[in-house]
Amino acid sequence: MSVVPVDRLHQTPAVGQVTLSRNGFHADRTDYEGCYVAESHSVDSAALRSDFKTNMQNIVNEKPYEFVPPHRGTWWPNFIQRFDLYGRWLRKSEGVVSYELRNTERLKESLEAGHGIMLAPNHCRPGDPLVLGWLARHVGTHVYGMASWHLFNQGWFTAWAIRKMGGFSVYREGVDRQAINTAIEILETAERPLVLFPEGAVSRTNDRLHALLDGVAFIARTAAKRRAKHTAEGSVVVHPVGIKYLFRGDLANVADEVLTDIERRFSWLPQRHLSVYDRIVKLGRGLLCLKEIEHFGQEQSGRFADRVTGLIDRLLQPLEEEWVGRAQTGSVVPRVKALRMKLLPDMVNGELTEDERQRRWQQLADIYLAQQVSCYPSDYLARPSVDRLLETLERYEEDLTDKVRVHGSLHVIIQVGEAIDVSPNRDRKAKVDPLMARIERDLQSMLDQLAEESPLYHSPLPK
Repeated sequence: MSVVPVDRLHQTPAVGQVTLSRNGFHADRTDYEGCYVAESHSVDSAALRSDFKTNMQNIVNEKPYEFVPPHRGTWWPNFIQRFDLYGRWLRKSEGVVSYELRNTERLKESLEAGHGIMLAPNHCRPGDPLVLGWLARHVGTHVYGMASWHLFNQGWFTAWAIRKMGGFSVYREGVDRQAINTAIEILETAERPLVLFPEGAVSRTNDRLHALLDGVAFIARTAAKRRAKHTAEGSVVVHPVGIKYLFRGDLANVADEVLTDIERRFSWLPQRHLSVYDRIVKLGRGLLCLKEIEHFGQEQSGRFADRVTGLIDRLLQPLEEEWVGRAQTGSVVPRVKALRMKLLPDMVNGELTEDERQRRWQQLADIYLAQQVSCYPSDYLARPSVDRLLETLERYEEDLTDKVRVHGSLHVIIQVGEAIDVSPNRDRKAKVDPLMARIERDLQSMLDQLAEESPLYHSPLPK
């Protein structure tokens, strides 16, 4: 009953009208170089770039890809379930101290019917895959799940643990036929439920979905076709799963500690004369301005959404002109993937000079930043709930330090959506894949309802 960390891409969600993305800012450790120098701080820019490259290598890897299959046994998953090892990890590493399961009978019915089951949760925190371990334990099953290959390169124990919990690798920088065929086979045979996070990366916007990946529908439909050929019993279904975290601690104390540390990094005095909300907004503006100064030479004007789009295009379009022949617009994730698929093969094959290799690492840095910037809905803090404010604080801290303090007091709700029966055939006349549209609609609807359980933050009057 274990679940796999499917993806820890440092991708962060959005803030209301002020911020960029959590890893968008630490994506390049030179982000704050100009500001620090102006403030008479000593900055070793080479060291900053080295820090960034090390971080990038945790996600984009030059090593030749080798598929890692899932562990098919049950002894380790049973052991992990029996002693609630995921619960212990979540308490220590994510601060999740309690959980609540809702509508689990829906998943039980699909298991009893013998369906091939895909679980499609939102992905707002790194601990989401392990949170699903509680759901798996409750309904009496184990699960499989895709995990980004970079996770298998973060130490032998991490690689060993992911695999023992049912995880198998996927290479996101290309077409990984082994991973796709493994996922299809799991659904076709209904061996265990398969966990796929349709957003493909951690967002940290708990209440807002990011663009979903169409590969989810391809895997489900292909499995449905194959399953229909050899059995009349059971079908392939998708259960959207809403995951919602509620912070039940003292936000004022948590916020002041984190904000004060960040303000001091900016060489500001602690802005305690402002409310928590206003302090967050002010820091977000500062971060956005720094990125604009770095890449445009000056702060930009206009609406926040337009400024974000402008920064993304500034980062990606010169690379698109070089690598794909012309500048692109629109959704960022496909643009990012297209560029990485052009940049990485020669790096993996070791066919580059050191100067060219370093140039491509810098280009990957810009691509990475653009993807992170794209993850910020401009109106996210229009509803300043306790949990949206906490998410924003955590993003800021991770942007600047690559670490997030564990504040504890998190309660998580895991809500199972209704089963969506997967048709083997797609309506080719529909502009949007009907299955993806249904998954997105059901999942966002659950998140909208769960968001109402997060109280608005009423800041005490500044002292």
